[in-house]
Amino acid sequence: MFTDRHGGVSRAPYDSLNLGDHVDDDPLAVAENRTRLARTLAGGAVDPAGWVWLRQVHGHHVVNVDAPPAHPPVADAAVTGRAELPLVVLTADCAPVALIAPDAVGVVHAGWPGLEQGVLGAAVEALRTLSPGPIRAVLGPCVHAGRYEFGADLLERLVARLGPDVAGRTDTGTPALDIPAAVRVSLARAGVDDLDDVDICTAASSDHFSHRRDGVTGRQAVVVVRNR
Repeated sequence: MFTDRHGGVSRAPYDSLNLGDHVDDDPLAVAENRTRLARTLAGGAVDPAGWVWLRQVHGHHVVNVDAPPAHPPVADAAVTGRAELPLVVLTADCAPVALIAPDAVGVVHAGWPGLEQGVLGAAVEALRTLSPGPIRAVLGPCVHAGRYEFGADLLERLVARLGPDVAGRTDTGTPALDIPAAVRVSLARAGVDDLDDVDICTAASSDHFSHRRDGVTGRQAVVVVRNR
């Protein structure tokens, strides 16, 4: 499930379904928003405290979890072979990626530092230790090149790491990083060619949070769970 910003109780500038507990929103509002998400996903009273909420640090570390952790793992990707254990990544422009294999699932937070460090390849490798079958990936809402002006020096680094396809142009003609292209290239290098893209630019969508557009704002989520 990829969430948007609607259906919660948070007030501006976090309105309304902010799921991030690290952006100075009212903790009670965030807790209620997470409870509402859990009810939507499970169709009943489910405690989201038992989900795997990562403490994301723009790195490439992957955790393999088989039970609800006592504290949020410090990582930017998670995999599990356990059924009914939701994995969550929060974003407001970075790429949220779901990974689905026959006997396991994974979730990845891929901003430009993680893409440069190979977080997607690391997550695919970790998922294959749990399930050797084919992997399908789904890319959720993230900022697109048209709204993502990027410094030339950093862009050269990403091009050197991932190839020329990741270099784009903004709507005004300035250099940009094409995050969907970077995700596609990274997954292909890891042997994953089955990629679905919801094709939503967060910075262009009023239905989604965007740090690039708004500065102080909330976070939407991708929730991945193996249901059997």
